[in-house]
Amino acid sequence: MTVLSEATTETLLAVGLDPAAVLDIVERALAEDLGPARLDVTTLATVPATQQDVGEIVARADGVVAGLAVASAVFEAAAGDGVPEISLKVADGERVARGSLLATVSGRTRGLLSAERTALNLLCRMSGVATHTRRWADALHGTAAQVLDTRKTTPGLRILEKYAVRAGGGTNKRMGLYDVAMIKDNHKLAAGGLTAAYVRVREAFPHVPVQVEVTTVAEAVEAVEAGATFLLCDNMSTGLLGEVVAAVGDRAELEATGNLTLEVAAAYAATGVDYLSVGGLTHSSPILDIALDLTTRV
Repeated sequence: MTVLSEATTETLLAVGLDPAAVLDIVERALAEDLGPARLDVTTLATVPATQQDVGEIVARADGVVAGLAVASAVFEAAAGDGVPEISLKVADGERVARGSLLATVSGRTRGLLSAERTALNLLCRMSGVATHTRRWADALHGTAAQVLDTRKTTPGLRILEKYAVRAGGGTNKRMGLYDVAMIKDNHKLAAGGLTAAYVRVREAFPHVPVQVEVTTVAEAVEAVEAGATFLLCDNMSTGLLGEVVAAVGDRAELEATGNLTLEVAAAYAATGVDYLSVGGLTHSSPILDIALDLTTRV
C-alpha cells in the first residue's frame, strides 16, 4: 500500500485536503491507466529498470496553478519502491506564465513515465478550475460580493475541484447534500409550500444551515419571515435582484445564480448581493496546459 511522503502529506494537510482521500483518488486514477496488473507496456519495453531521470513540470500557458501536491502524490504512488524526489518551485494559487517551471521530479524513469498522464490530468484539471475562478475573483475585486462554486463537479473529484476553486480565490458553498440544506422548487412542491418545507427542515435538522431558493420578491419575504437567513436568488435580472436586496437584504445573505457570465459579474455584484454562484467554475473550466519534460539523467 502506498504511503505518501511526509512533505506531500504536510502540504496536502496545509491546504485542507485529506491525504487519505487524495490517495484514494490517485490510486483509482492510476488503475484506469495501468489496469489490474499495473502495467505500462510501452515504458516497460523501452526503459531499463534501473534508469533514472529528472523531469520538469512546465506551464504551457498563462494561468493559476492548483494541485501540485496531488501530482506529487501520483508520482509517489506510481514509483513502487523507488521513491521519487520532488521539488515544488511555485505554490498553489500563484499566477504563472507560459514556460514557468512548476516543479521537478527525479527518480526511476519507469515510474515517472507511468505516472505522467495521471499526474498531468489532475494537475491540468485543477489548475484550469483555479484559473477560471481567478477570472471571476478579479471581476468581483473591489465589490462586496464573492464568487461561489456549486455541486456541479466531476463525480469522484469534488474535493479536488472545490480545493482548486479556493486556490483561485473563490469560496466553497456546500460540499454535498449533508452539510447544508437547500430548499428548491421540488422540495417546496413536495412539502406543500416554501414555509412548510423550511419548518420541516428546521425540525428534522435543527443545527444544519438552511438556504431557500426564491424567484420573486414575495418568495424572498416569505422565506425570511419563516426564519431563513440565506436565500438563493435564481435567474433574476439585476433589477429584480435590487428589489430583493431592498426588501430583505438587511435580514439575510443573498446569493445570485443562473446564467451568470464574466461580462455581467460586476453589474450583479452592484445590486448588493453577497455572492454569485457559478456552476461553470467546475463543470466548464478548460484545462491549463501543463507538460512533463525529461531533461537530464540522474
